[in-house]
Parts: sequence; structure tokens; C-alpha cells
Amino acid sequence: MNGVLVIDKPQGPTSFEVVRRVRAALGNKRAGHTGTLDPMATGVLPVCLGEATKLAGLLTEGEKAYDAVVRLGMVTDTQDVTGTVLETRPVPPLSAELLEKALGPFRGTFPQLPPMYSAVKVRGKRLYERARAGESVERMPRQVTVSSLVLRDFSASECTLSVRCSKGFFVRTLAEDLGRALGCGGALKSLRRTASGHFTLDRALPLSTVEALGVAGSAGRTELEAHIVSMADALPDLPVVLVTAPDVARVLHGVPLVLGSSAPEGRVRVLGPGGDLLAVGDVHEARLGYVRVVAPR
Repeated sequence: MNGVLVIDKPQGPTSFEVVRRVRAALGNKRAGHTGTLDPMATGVLPVCLGEATKLAGLLTEGEKAYDAVVRLGMVTDTQDVTGTVLETRPVPPLSAELLEKALGPFRGTFPQLPPMYSAVKVRGKRLYERARAGESVERMPRQVTVSSLVLRDFSASECTLSVRCSKGFFVRTLAEDLGRALGCGGALKSLRRTASGHFTLDRALPLSTVEALGVAGSAGRTELEAHIVSMADALPDLPVVLVTAPDVARVLHGVPLVLGSSAPEGRVRVLGPGGDLLAVGDVHEARLGYVRVVAPR
């Protein structure tokens, strides 16, 4: 199988464990996810299968969308409620006006400090590995963008948010920073990813369903294949360059092509005569080069 299968990740397993279970269910030796979800988080986890694993790095670039619940009045070492509580404080009387004022600085583009419990690498080692070893290392803030931050609901000690953000944004850090802005501390209580780029929950299959279909014989496999997003459709924002049958072999061997003057400039999808994705390329002055060749040679 080649393509992207969108999983509705359950709470508990790591993203790596989800990929391992998908690989076992489908019998695919090659599979990989397009962006880590914490074990406590649920929702959209696109899993690239076969040749589509070559696209994984390109698919991580899109915006992500989340629904989050923030518990106020506490600070933990992991910035979520699964961690060790470091401090508790009284929560001020909450109102929509107070919360909106506190949320204001977290809209737009701003620097965010990655948490110690994260998959960010510093000097070749992931931060969560250093944190579990008792290390604390200097981290550099990274520019992130929040294109939408909506207050959905709140109670005396919790608030529910919907967030649309750039790659690399940590909702856990937003929870802690919001608590700091309110003067009472905060930690992430729950997180559900509703979209990763163009992959949304309405296209996702629960992991348990994938595993059940994987052992259901040919009928189950046929149903699974119907849910796989083809490589040609995995990057719908990119314009298409169609190549003729004689040029297919050149593309698959990475030979640059000279296109007509009407060819689009910039990043493109290169499709063969049958509509299959052959490569992702860059066009400059009507000359096509390649970022990823995805079809087997």
C-alpha cells in the first residue's frame, strides 16, 4: 500500500506505537507518521505508507488544529496534568473578558520556548530524554504562529480552547503561559487534534478499526484501501505538472526536464499519464528539478 492513512489516535499509545500497530495490521514494512502527538493526546495522526514515507517531511509543514482543555490553578513539570504537580494557586474569578485579555498575546506570530518534555532535539538528543535523565538544558525560543485562538467555554477552574497554529507550536506551553498570565498557573488537561494540514477527523479511522479490518481478510483490506489518501492527493495545494509516457522514466531517474513556457513556477506535483504521483519537484525558469521522487524506479 502506498498513500496516507489518517488515524484517529486514541489516548495512551505513543505516535511510534500507533505506527507500529498500523504497520502490523496492514502488513506494510514501511510506515511513518507526519508529526508526533503526545500519548495523552487524541485525534488526527496521518500515517504514510510505502512510497508515501518519502513525503512525510513535506506533509509536516501544514497548519495544525486542536481542541484543548486547560486546567487552571496548577503548575506541573510536563505542562500537562500527567506530570508531577509543582505548585497550586487559587484561580481568580473567571470571565470571558478576563480570559480574552489573557489570550490576546498568544494570537499572531511570537516566540515560544519549547518544553523540556518534548521531542525537540538539542545537541542530537531529544529534550524529553534529557528531562527524564534529570538534565535541564538551555532552550532557544522559536517563532510560532497562531492563526486562530477561540475561547469555547470556561468554568471556575477550566477553559476550553480551539487553536489553529503552525508546525512546532506546543499547546501544553500555551496552557502554562495562559496560567502564568492569569497569575494562577495552568496545565493541559486534554488535547484533541482535529486537523493536520489537509487531513481532518472526518477522514480518520480509529486505530481499533484499522486493526480489526487488518485481520478481516480481503474484504477488510479492500475497505482499508478505500480510506487511503493517494500520494497524488496528499499535497493538494501544489500545482500539477503532467508528463508524457516517454518522460516517466526520466522523472523516475531524476533527470531534469525542460517544460513549456506555461509551466507553473515553484513547488509542484509531477503526475504521470495515469494520474499517479511520480515526484514532488521545483520549477525554475521552465526547468523541472526534483525534491522527492516517490515512485519505485
